[in-house]
Amino acid sequence: MNTFWSMSTSSSRKRPETEEKTVTGELRTSPPRTSTKKQLPSIPKNAVPMTKPASPAPSSQSTNGTHASYGPFYLEYSLLAEFTLVVKQKLPGVYVQPSYRSALMWFGVIFIRHGLYQDGVFKFTVYIPDNYPDGDCPRLVFDLPVFHPLVDPLSGELDVKRAFAKWRRNHNHIWQVLMYARRVFYKIDTTSPLNPEAAVLYEKDIQLFKSKVVDSIKLCSSHLFDQPKIEDPYAISFSPWNPAIHDEAREKMLTHKKKPEDQHCKSMQVSGLSWVKPGSVQPFSKEEKTMPT
Repeated sequence: MNTFWSMSTSSSRKRPETEEKTVTGELRTSPPRTSTKKQLPSIPKNAVPMTKPASPAPSSQSTNGTHASYGPFYLEYSLLAEFTLVVKQKLPGVYVQPSYRSALMWFGVIFIRHGLYQDGVFKFTVYIPDNYPDGDCPRLVFDLPVFHPLVDPLSGELDVKRAFAKWRRNHNHIWQVLMYARRVFYKIDTTSPLNPEAAVLYEKDIQLFKSKVVDSIKLCSSHLFDQPKIEDPYAISFSPWNPAIHDEAREKMLTHKKKPEDQHCKSMQVSGLSWVKPGSVQPFSKEEKTMPT
């Protein structure tokens, strides 16, 4: 028999002689037992998140299941990760910038290159729920209502819930909302529209629909240089062409050439990524090249 186990068992069953016994029944009262419990370290009093997004009403338990004091830190981390995913996706014609005042609000603009909405430049704002990513899907509202079956003609809000009926954590991401907002201008869907007039014209009178789309694009373009509706230093704004400012930047983009040493460094880096000869599937078939010393 294990000596330690027998000692532990006997010590746990041993009762003091002064133990009080009850008169009725066989119930006995034992002295209170003390037990040690593990506790999480307390949160520093001076700990404050880097950003201060709009938060829900104070409560002892946050909606995402974490302690209320840790909620802002978790939310900020989630939004930083989401913005990193947006940058990595490199969505064509879509540009976004988080707000300076609240991480729950992103400013954006969509450039339409071809199709019925060609030459369209549509500014928008993304509103993210304060219990993200456990809440509802983000909302996307255009600065000016675009004539489109899935855009509310009064508020300018896009019907995002059509594609994200239920926002699934770790499965749905904000970059998917942006991609959906871009796709609706290339693939028109008229089922259950927010703008019935646009849906009917697209189905019954495509020429009149195109005419109204052109008018909508011109209206948005005429207000492109207006000041942002929301006062924020990170809000996206456009300014007319100024040769003193833009000519130099344009020339650099069109005539930019890498320095010879930069090209040499790039070739050195790429040469070591594969040992397979181009056009072959045989491993280590690439001819060795002596590196200059």
